[in-house]
Amino acid sequence: MISEKMKEIMKSGSAIRAMFEEGKKLAQIYGKENVYDFSLGNPSIPAPEKVNVAIKEIVDVTDPLTLHGYMTNSGYESVRIAVAENLNKKYGANYSADNIVMTVGAAGGLNVALKAIVNAGEEVVVIAPYFGEYDNYISNVDGRKVVVAANPPTFQPDLKALERAITSKTKAVIINTPNNPTGVIYGKDTLAALGDLLKKKSDEYSTVIYLISDEPYRELAYDGEEVPFIPDFYSNTIIGYSYSKSLSLPGERIGYLAISNKADGCEELVSACNVATRILGFVNAPSLQQLLVEKCIDEKTDLSAYDENRKLLYNSLSKFGFQCVKPQGAFYLFVKCPIDENEFVSKAKSYNILVVGGKSFGCEGYVRIAYCVSKQMIKASLPAFEKLAKDIFGN
Repeated sequence: MISEKMKEIMKSGSAIRAMFEEGKKLAQIYGKENVYDFSLGNPSIPAPEKVNVAIKEIVDVTDPLTLHGYMTNSGYESVRIAVAENLNKKYGANYSADNIVMTVGAAGGLNVALKAIVNAGEEVVVIAPYFGEYDNYISNVDGRKVVVAANPPTFQPDLKALERAITSKTKAVIINTPNNPTGVIYGKDTLAALGDLLKKKSDEYSTVIYLISDEPYRELAYDGEEVPFIPDFYSNTIIGYSYSKSLSLPGERIGYLAISNKADGCEELVSACNVATRILGFVNAPSLQQLLVEKCIDEKTDLSAYDENRKLLYNSLSKFGFQCVKPQGAFYLFVKCPIDENEFVSKAKSYNILVVGGKSFGCEGYVRIAYCVSKQMIKASLPAFEKLAKDIFGN
């Protein structure tokens, strides 16, 4: 029989994945072109051409025993050097290979980081709305999740509420900017105040509170918006990065943790992450994908298609009467429900529009729309959205 903890996880499931599966069923009934599936954050822009070229080059020129063999748990040194130098070049940081642990995507990285720092019963604070899988990551290490709501309509973190939520048992705070599901970017003033607050509370409780920055969307920003570099505001920051979105490689599962020398216990923390990588069963990040990162470290995905989708969907839904959070980054639109959330999701599905309820992100009364789809699908969906609006608003 399966474990009691797994039974609970299975009960809660994933609303995102459930809606994605529902979309496949509806496509069989109505035809794929007549189903508007906005459930899953699966990039619709191909990886840069250099990615495929680099994979072929790596396979052709690398000794097979080296290419497919083990390396240190933290990853190839040359790859970690490339990542460190890239961060230093972009942000004026001072990382070396010793500060980098290659991971199985950001999800693998966050699980490694939490395994390295959290004792059973210690608290991990999340800012709602947040990526729902954080619940399971925290549960995996027998931590206690503490939810602090952001401030609508800007959805910047509510620092007064955060201050009240931090206790002597707080081990980490997880932030995600640009944010999934809102697309909001946390501003410099917010992050500076957050850093000051965490320093103050660490001193008050004579402990170390780590800030875990989940950054799969760091390169996805629009209208000239800047995504601040979190360690500039707080030295005890652990960056969890993924190439899933920035290079359109969600299925390849490659990313890294970056831990500055300025972080308390940096050397021990990196060592703990290396051990956690092994004992969690990853052993090391995939070798081929690590070498791919080294070759494509400066490559970028063309965001123009996402930007066009963002503007088209935001402007259209606003015109139809929906209240939307204008995304600054990522590829999600967060829409306020004018009726009960479950009823809204159900009504949308009756028009073959698939969206995910905000409850899955710790923020009821909204739905998330992933616009990383074809522009053609968005255009085709607009009459259905307009009918949904007329159904709800009676216009």
